[in-house]
Amino acid sequence: MRRTPSSTCRSTLPDGSSVVEVSDDDPRRRVPRTDVALADPRLVEAAARLGIELVKVAVLKAQALARSGALAPEAVVDNAVAALPRRATTLRPVLNATGVVLHTNLGRAPLSNAAVEAVGTAAGYVDVEYDVAGGSRARRGRGALAALRAAVPDAEDVLVVNNGAAALVLATTALAAGREVVVSRGEMVEIGDGFRLPDLIASTGARLREVGTTNRTHLRDYAEAVGPDTGCVLKVHPSNFRVEGFTSSVEVEELARLGAPVVADVGSGLLVPHPLLPDEPDARTALRAGAAVVTASGDKLLGGPQAGLLLGRADVVERLRRHPLARALRVDKLTLAALEATLRGPSTPTWAALTADPDRLRARATRLAELVGGHVVESDGAVGGGGAPGQRLPGWAVALPVETAARLRAGQPCVVGRVEKDRCLLDLRCIPEADDDLLVTAVRALSL
Repeated sequence: MRRTPSSTCRSTLPDGSSVVEVSDDDPRRRVPRTDVALADPRLVEAAARLGIELVKVAVLKAQALARSGALAPEAVVDNAVAALPRRATTLRPVLNATGVVLHTNLGRAPLSNAAVEAVGTAAGYVDVEYDVAGGSRARRGRGALAALRAAVPDAEDVLVVNNGAAALVLATTALAAGREVVVSRGEMVEIGDGFRLPDLIASTGARLREVGTTNRTHLRDYAEAVGPDTGCVLKVHPSNFRVEGFTSSVEVEELARLGAPVVADVGSGLLVPHPLLPDEPDARTALRAGAAVVTASGDKLLGGPQAGLLLGRADVVERLRRHPLARALRVDKLTLAALEATLRGPSTPTWAALTADPDRLRARATRLAELVGGHVVESDGAVGGGGAPGQRLPGWAVALPVETAARLRAGQPCVVGRVEKDRCLLDLRCIPEADDDLLVTAVRALSL
């Protein structure tokens, strides 16, 4: 028998194999059993909040560290508690200091407090598709649909699906599957993450009939293409780019006179005109111009949850509603609740950021620079999310060394700034003023 330095001994069995025996004084014997560790009140509470599996994984990792000698056995439970995530989701709250209001990578529109509260209400059993007075089935999401109709009275009827692309797919499928969709070559956009309009339309079973050129399309181009095989004319707002110079396009009002239903994709979710964004198309204007149906996103300028909005003529919307694809694209109760609260509730964080007073932004940036260092610089914000390309949102930011950006992203809270001209810019446009001190704490923590 040979004793090893780690308070173990190795025995050789008759068959030639060996086993390692742990001596009574080996510290590994003091590693708490899993059930004992999980009985600690802190871990019991964490299991109720995070789920037993997440907590058990933390305990097993701590036990492994103790058995390897990297952790004292008595510290197993403390180590497991410290290693637990703050929440059951891996998503992290972020302070958006980029100046981009509808930042797609950061989830686009932050919900209003009213919408957040509505989501909490809808998390349990709710009458999403039930008439409590009559005790029978009711139209799904009728409250949200009524709120959307009230927001755009020019729409005879409305429908909500799970995102803007889904709204466009449903409209073109129901109106033009097996037929032609007439669209300008100047509007054959890529909508992000490599998804392109031609591919999207082709997936519906419709055939694209391209007209005009990249920079100029005329009414006669559409007129020559529209015929008995036309399912619809598609008018797409090229929301994430601009073509300037020798250009021409055709408005919805002119297209509506051609006889085929016009599907107008306004994209960014502006329901009615707004003076801040004079060049951005809106649903009300498109409907008044004669569009059969308008499609838009709910998580952009509307400031609500991800959703695809369809507004239009009653007969067309009903046709879309009855299409089998509508069931596959329908939204859940949480989205319906958040959408209704967004439409009926107070102004959203999106519009607070879009309309932020530049003088107030400068004062906040000055205070931040005084507290954490850096210097105040002019900073133009952006609408983001493909909305209002080229629109300037004048503001101010605090410039810090460029290496600060990565360290702030790794901190707690996570702060995402904008790297520009070899500097890290902290633009306060999208950060609620109530969170300014939280940002100060995050920056100061870098020097600790």
